[in-house]
Amino acid sequence: MKLDRNIVWSLARGWLAAVLVVVGFAVASAPAGAASFQPLEIVTKNGVQVFSVEIATTDEEKQTGLMYRKELADGKGMLFDFNPEQEVSMWMKNTYVSLDMIFIRADGRILRIAENTEPLSTKIISSGGPARAVLEVVAGTAQKYGIRPGDRVGHPLFGSK
Repeated sequence: MKLDRNIVWSLARGWLAAVLVVVGFAVASAPAGAASFQPLEIVTKNGVQVFSVEIATTDEEKQTGLMYRKELADGKGMLFDFNPEQEVSMWMKNTYVSLDMIFIRADGRILRIAENTEPLSTKIISSGGPARAVLEVVAGTAQKYGIRPGDRVGHPLFGSK
């Protein structure tokens, strides 16, 4: 059986177009932001809690953060590096998941925690003092693990672990 070259070429182009559409959809629907995960520890009165965090260091990563994500697993989060230590303001614009925002000083101590933030809100959430970084985790995490201001965060950003 001999196939017409034009028919074969037409089928191949159709198949290639379908593959490109599927790949394009997969890339477009993937969460934006930092891709590599690093361990982070918080030492509380109740013990050490370990998290796996994405690091947001570029302006684009910090602006996008956890926007557009529909879920955030317990034990996961995003760490925003605002070096040098400064007053930091965050918001929940385009963020569908309620978060706990943990503001951390340059020495690795927790300065303030904004718990159960309101999804999609443009209300400004301030650090309330100089902060080197902000850790965003799923809402309820601070209460669940007994995380409080003054607790120590272990991560290379703060000169530890």
